[in-house]
Amino acid sequence: MTEKAGLLVEEHRGPLVECEYVGHLVAVDLNGAIVREIGNPRHVTYMRSAAKPFQALPFFARGLHRQLKLTEDEQAILTASHRSQPFHVETLESLMAKIGAEERQLACSTAYPLHGPSRVELLKREAPARRLYHNCSGKHLGMLAVCRAAGYPEQGYEQPSHPLQQEIIGLLSVLSGIDAEDIAIGIDGCGLPVFGMPIYHMAQAFLRLARPETIGDGKLSAAAADLTAAMHERPLWVSGSDLICPALLEDSNIVAKGGAKGIYCFALKEQGIGFAFKVMDGSEDKWPFVVASILMQIGYEDERTIERLLRLCPVEIVNGSGTRVGEHRIGFDWNAKS
Repeated sequence: MTEKAGLLVEEHRGPLVECEYVGHLVAVDLNGAIVREIGNPRHVTYMRSAAKPFQALPFFARGLHRQLKLTEDEQAILTASHRSQPFHVETLESLMAKIGAEERQLACSTAYPLHGPSRVELLKREAPARRLYHNCSGKHLGMLAVCRAAGYPEQGYEQPSHPLQQEIIGLLSVLSGIDAEDIAIGIDGCGLPVFGMPIYHMAQAFLRLARPETIGDGKLSAAAADLTAAMHERPLWVSGSDLICPALLEDSNIVAKGGAKGIYCFALKEQGIGFAFKVMDGSEDKWPFVVASILMQIGYEDERTIERLLRLCPVEIVNGSGTRVGEHRIGFDWNAKS
């Protein structure tokens, strides 16, 4: 059955609406009540890389960040969809040495950096692709470290049946409020399991992550607090320059992470609200405008956060000469009755 998606963003050029971006969006409170919905709040999709903070929780829950004396950079990159900028690669090399892992052990494929200038520089030098340049390599290194600490097999750690992957599914179930057997399992681009569930449950999981005191398990609560602290201290290590995640994580009130194919999740600590939305065409470039529009419509006080988002996706659309040719408009009124 085809679901009816809601209008998220309109792109105007001259007198015409040139593009429409539709999708599903939900906001939940600490009681799990739906605060606002656009489209279907229980639309089922994959978390993709929005799951990375949860995939890093077993590392933090075992206190490996302290045992291995990780820097804040090294801790943050465990949650990252990094772009392999030079500072990312330096951190990954250091992390790999502390863990005692070898690059060949990573289940992710070889790649070149997603960061354009870094990729061009390597290609100019005819340098080979590396597994470490894959944007998920930090997550993979963390998983190898957990396998070593827990006595899990290192070989095959990427398989859904592996005990570490089963542990992660259990943790995600606890935080999202969905039964583990109801989580759909696919395979991500990096070879690891990817988790499918209603966006309602994703929003709940992010709110628990942002408010770790609401997690009943003390060890898991402390792990969530340490993990999100690292993300806030080193936001550029969670993705890269001029991207939405650092723009949000610079604000200590917000925990956020996006994934491939249009999924984005974030939570506001003080307000006690978790959000998840899916742009149905899989695009990511309108994410900052959607989040900025939500924050403006709810009267969010930190205008600097909104300004950072609107620098990434401005209201005005300009051509190559800098002439204004159109504008973005939000497709919903947050305060209107559903």
